[in-house]
Amino acid sequence: MPDTTLLIEMGLLLAVIGGVAGVIAGLLGVGGGIVLVPAFFYAFSALGYGGPQLMQVCLATSLATIIVTSIKSVRAHNRRGAVDWDILKGWAPWIATGAVIGMIAASGLRSVVLQAIFGVLGMVVGLYLAFGRPHWRLGEAMPTGAPRAATGGTVGFLSVLMGIGGGSFGVPLMSLFAVPIHRAVATAAGFGVIIAVPSVIGFLLLNPESPPPMTLGAVNLPAFALVVAMTMITTPWGVKLAHAMDPKPLKRVFAVFLMIMALNMLRKALGF
Repeated sequence: MPDTTLLIEMGLLLAVIGGVAGVIAGLLGVGGGIVLVPAFFYAFSALGYGGPQLMQVCLATSLATIIVTSIKSVRAHNRRGAVDWDILKGWAPWIATGAVIGMIAASGLRSVVLQAIFGVLGMVVGLYLAFGRPHWRLGEAMPTGAPRAATGGTVGFLSVLMGIGGGSFGVPLMSLFAVPIHRAVATAAGFGVIIAVPSVIGFLLLNPESPPPMTLGAVNLPAFALVVAMTMITTPWGVKLAHAMDPKPLKRVFAVFLMIMALNMLRKALGF
């Protein structure tokens, strides 16, 4: 069992990370999970919990916090009339289906494989944040029919494998189909709820090997409570900033930070 001082230090670190994740979720629409998953991984590893299913605990705990963060973010955006409920309702069944399939896939993978997946997809998200252009278009309206089913399922599936909400994939997707950025950010917060709820229910039924203390299924309760407490405070700050400023410069800085985290995750997965 780690000593009390280390536990306190990790608790303070997670509180700070939770606060930052909340601001990022509201401001950039990329979801706090993109920060929380590597933060949980390094915190739990530092405490001496590095079992073969540690990444499942990180993914599940991150997704559990996203339920709370996304609901709060959707409500805040909806008060400003920014949520596109037609998109949300039309895409919800397919995103949820992909999320369930993603949870089943993640439950059977070793931690090192999930680290590699997070690293690769994190690089993709970081590159888009750094170099993506608002005028890029794949169409002038969101897909319907079979393309919507395939795309929505993919968003849900990949998001669960990374332990993130729908913003990292949903915001670029909607932007590529001419949805205004503030509306895309607001609607993607709703994607997060649709992804997190069914996947967390599944993760609660897992029994990972050598989890950190006070872990229910694959969800670590202390980390969940601490991060939620901070994101409840800071997510509305991010929403206010999103409507009051141009987030482009900050987005590029965050993209670099994300790519560094992703490369470090890949390094660990490859054993370097």
